[in-house]
Amino acid sequence: MDLRRLRRPRWIAAAASVVVLAAAGTWTAAASDDPPPVHRADQIMAIDGVRIDTSYFTTNGTGRRPAVLLGHGFGGSKADVREQAEDLARDGYAVLTWSARGFGRSTGKVGLNDPDAEVKDVSKLIDWLAEQPQVRLDKQGDPRVGVAGASYGGAISLLAAGHDRRVDAIAPSITYWNLADALFPNGVFKKLWAGIFVNSAGGCEKFEPQICAMYQRVAQSGVPDAQAVKMLEERSPSAVARDIKVPTLLVQGQTDSLFPLGQADQAAKAIRANGAPVDVDWIAGGHDGGDLETSRVRARVADWFDRYLKGEKSADTGPAFRVTRTLGTDTGDGETRLTGVTAGTYPGLESDDRRIALTGRAQDFTNPAGASPPAVSALPGIGGGGLSQLSSLGVGVSLDFPGQYAAFESAPVEDDLRITGSPTVTVHVKSTTDDAVLFAKLYDVGGRDQQTLPSQLVEPVRVEGARAGKDVTITLPAIDHEIDDGHRLRLVLASTDLGYASPAAPATYTVSLKGGLNVPEPLGEKNTQAPLPAWVWWLPLAGAVLALVLVVTGRRRTTAPAAPEPELAEVPLQITDLSKRYARSADRYAVRDLSFRVEKGQVLGLLGPNGAGKTTTLRMLMGLIRPDGGEVRVFGHAIAPGAPVLSRVGAFVEGAGFLPHLSGRENLELYWQATGRPPEDAHMDEALEIAGLGDALSRAVRTYSQGMRQRLAIAQAMLGLPDLLILDEPTNGLDPPQIREMREVMIRYAAAGRTVIVSSHLLSEVEQSCTHLVVMDHGRLVQAGPVGEIVGSGDTLLVGTAVPVEEPVAEKVAALPGVASAVTTDDGLLVRLDADGSAARLVAELVRLEVPVESVGPHRRLEDAFLTLIGDSA
Repeated sequence: MDLRRLRRPRWIAAAASVVVLAAAGTWTAAASDDPPPVHRADQIMAIDGVRIDTSYFTTNGTGRRPAVLLGHGFGGSKADVREQAEDLARDGYAVLTWSARGFGRSTGKVGLNDPDAEVKDVSKLIDWLAEQPQVRLDKQGDPRVGVAGASYGGAISLLAAGHDRRVDAIAPSITYWNLADALFPNGVFKKLWAGIFVNSAGGCEKFEPQICAMYQRVAQSGVPDAQAVKMLEERSPSAVARDIKVPTLLVQGQTDSLFPLGQADQAAKAIRANGAPVDVDWIAGGHDGGDLETSRVRARVADWFDRYLKGEKSADTGPAFRVTRTLGTDTGDGETRLTGVTAGTYPGLESDDRRIALTGRAQDFTNPAGASPPAVSALPGIGGGGLSQLSSLGVGVSLDFPGQYAAFESAPVEDDLRITGSPTVTVHVKSTTDDAVLFAKLYDVGGRDQQTLPSQLVEPVRVEGARAGKDVTITLPAIDHEIDDGHRLRLVLASTDLGYASPAAPATYTVSLKGGLNVPEPLGEKNTQAPLPAWVWWLPLAGAVLALVLVVTGRRRTTAPAAPEPELAEVPLQITDLSKRYARSADRYAVRDLSFRVEKGQVLGLLGPNGAGKTTTLRMLMGLIRPDGGEVRVFGHAIAPGAPVLSRVGAFVEGAGFLPHLSGRENLELYWQATGRPPEDAHMDEALEIAGLGDALSRAVRTYSQGMRQRLAIAQAMLGLPDLLILDEPTNGLDPPQIREMREVMIRYAAAGRTVIVSSHLLSEVEQSCTHLVVMDHGRLVQAGPVGEIVGSGDTLLVGTAVPVEEPVAEKVAALPGVASAVTTDDGLLVRLDADGSAARLVAELVRLEVPVESVGPHRRLEDAFLTLIGDSA
């Protein structure tokens, strides 16, 4: 590629030129039936004397498309976002990535997103995009462009939107709104995270001199000064809050002591006040580890840009508020499984409060000389889940030293309490010194006084003028956490914490309560999705090993099963008149009179709306719950808890709980050892070949993508090559290429004469991968049979036309008698008839409207058939 000089738009005066110093192009190859290949052009651009390393991703085509800028995290480079850039390019975007100043191959000093450096660089990159022939323009010099990124890259997306009005939509993730507030919360220095920041960049000398001097000054004194606060605030998105007026998707991590949920809350309120659309998504992971839900988040970002950059009004951008919940402690088996809970509006952090009474007298405790030994709440940045992951599983790992804290406690909670937001409490603080520094944390206390600190989060509070005594209202860290029935809440105010700088001088603090604890629970039970079933088939904690022995090997049967039926010996599954009532109900059924049969070699899709009874049916199939009527037979054997025939059944459930430090193969080997069956029965190599993991098996699971974890979990379910494989939502959280791989896994497995049952909400995938369907609604069978038979009839017609149909004509067709709807397609019109409609009458009306009809034929997707079968239940 030739060297080129890049021009600035005329409306920017006296601007420095941007020069491409080096360029190289590469192609990512793809088969003819795969998505289009992606072209990557690498360039070193000179911007104001600094060399910025960039990559430009496009696909073939002559049409102009929106552009996306992707920023990387602190200490990383453009290489970290290459995969996402390629995915977006395949989705129809021109994507530009770059290494920020001081990172990767880019030169310059790290300025912490300095408006006069890193932010100005982004504007120059937008200038460059405006000159590219592939990029759609809103006007001369103004490309249609979005900006996304995580952490450092998330902040630059917010800052770019505030400084450059050409930015049209943003999707920042796990980032800060006010960097001073993040590193100096309530006037307390977050020393461990600040040190990680400096070291991950390569040392203090890698930063702009004034930033290095500021860090050394604060690190030495332990107290942030006004100059330090001002410097970080000037580099924060909050400094341009009034100018961020574009659609914003905020993704924030729950396991994040660096940039906690409160940072996204401030951003959401400020941007919404400007009149811009804002959605908020709380993911499970964060800077302290945990599941970053990468595939799901990337898919949501793509949908966000489809809506606000491409202008696709039908794009599903998701709910206004979503929170991911970890269900391990809800089921008691220690597995980390995720589900999402949504709301139509973002409730904020302090809404719908519930008052919880706390008890405890006024208490004296000390701040030891040198603030040592410090209490431990979190170990920042250790990754792989860290203390936050253990906390989500109900394992208490925090450490408070006697004599260095005060504690106040509630009575046992009578009903389950779900805290979503920031609890608040008012206390009276008195100190033998002028200032006091306290670290507030709210523990969940269970049996045997086992306490868990949700997400390992602590709130530091500096109390000035404490010698005379002072009432202080403390806003505790925002969390989403369930307090089980019988558990207590314990408010602890400690004098030290490992992650923060405490006063070195010894002091005595006296703290007393000034009221109860206010806990927000805005979502309530009405928004809570049903938890995933507890049956899992991979290596968890010790309790699940026992479940594996009981369910897989059938060594301890609780009841004698009915005699096998020889005529069903070759039938993988026969369900007859199966019924299950809801708990404590005599006449309400989760499943009622359900009967169907599955044959060898079939891939059966189990479909139905929420509450249709699919999960209850699968649990009865696995022998995990007993039916109230009817029976389940697998290869002729009646299913009961521990039935030996269950050794011929494998199952996969969303959200595998692998040991992150072990390789994929080691996880599978440990799992198989836990079943007690001979190693040669595992058929490890055959299962792994079907799953298609390749060399990744030798790598630690913590390095796996979401798609790789899903395939490893399916490989685990396939160990022993079970004759009947149960897959519950196997494609959750996967992107389109990964979904296609999962489809191929299922088809390959069944091709050997085995049987697969898959429960999924992705109807298009079910249509492509399944041979047969069972459709349920309100616990009953609606229809069963081959996919072709169920899809093949219907009331939807595809009208082929000689030329494309204009939208006004489609609206006239939709208004015709007997027509329920009409939408344009690339080939003509897709027309759905109502009960009074007919194809003959439709053709006559189309001719009258001078629609150039070339062909008329039936057209029905599985989605159409599904909606027809279940009606309003959808």
